[in-house]
Amino acid sequence: MPDATGLELLAGELRDRDPDAVLGTLFHRERATLLVRSTSVPDTLEHLRGKGYTFLASLHGVDYFPEEPRFGVYYEMLDMRRVDRISVKTRVHLEAPHVPSVTPAWPTANHQEREAFDMFGIVFDGHPDLRRILMPEDYEGHPQRRDFPMGGEPVLFTHNETHQPGWWE
Repeated sequence: MPDATGLELLAGELRDRDPDAVLGTLFHRERATLLVRSTSVPDTLEHLRGKGYTFLASLHGVDYFPEEPRFGVYYEMLDMRRVDRISVKTRVHLEAPHVPSVTPAWPTANHQEREAFDMFGIVFDGHPDLRRILMPEDYEGHPQRRDFPMGGEPVLFTHNETHQPGWWE
């Protein structure tokens, strides 16, 4: 894993390519994280691929309610040769929760982007099939948002269920 100095060098390389790409770096508990603009995510991941981080291990959404920008998207990149890991993080506002899709270059991101869309409402521009993956298509809301109502809500998606008689009938 890059140490704090290596992380700053990597951030410098990215800033040389695009001065506005990197918003900051974080090295905490032996974990390196690049904080980037949402529009810079695809280029950042491609640069990391050139550095040996060829495996997108995970992509997940985060809700920082009540902070703004409210939503975060984390990308965990692995270098399998050196057994090395680096995180890329971006934040987007509730009013415009858009992040460019990385699915064309990283096919493993397909279902993970759909899950972040389904659970948080983060829109991945350019995704080939951005639709709900866990919740029914007619479900209203995004269940992993921190302001989502907890319990006691009526079931809203029973219109397409068929009755199956049980042993008791």
